[in-house]
Amino acid sequence: MSTILIVEDNPNDIRLMQRALKKNNLQNELATAIDGEAALEYLFAKEGDKYINPLPVLMLLDLKLPKVDGLEVLEQIRKHERTQVLPVVILTSSREQEDVISSYKLGVNSYVRKPVDFNQFVEAVQQLGLYWLVLNQNPYK
Repeated sequence: MSTILIVEDNPNDIRLMQRALKKNNLQNELATAIDGEAALEYLFAKEGDKYINPLPVLMLLDLKLPKVDGLEVLEQIRKHERTQVLPVVILTSSREQEDVISSYKLGVNSYVRKPVDFNQFVEAVQQLGLYWLVLNQNPYK
């Protein structure tokens, strides 16, 4: 089963994303990381010469994270052969144009601002899930 990795430090946003994705009957496993360090550990942890976790089919990445911020996570992902083409969607509350530009320069696939309204947030996550998991051609399949 393919996995979606949610990298988010807000537990309420994690729960909303999980509910929104399940509401669309997407059967993907959902893995979470509450900071950038945990996300990198999930992606690159090895036991011997084998990776512990399967590569996710999609990463939903917040920018404002403890320990290692989202832009640094994205930079590390794009430098590593294993994750170079991993679909990454920035899902953040940041309205800074500099964050948008930096994200695209580092190779993000999409940049989405989190809506403040609960229903709009759920709708945005549902749309992201449908597009990236149903319509988009995944590079790993």
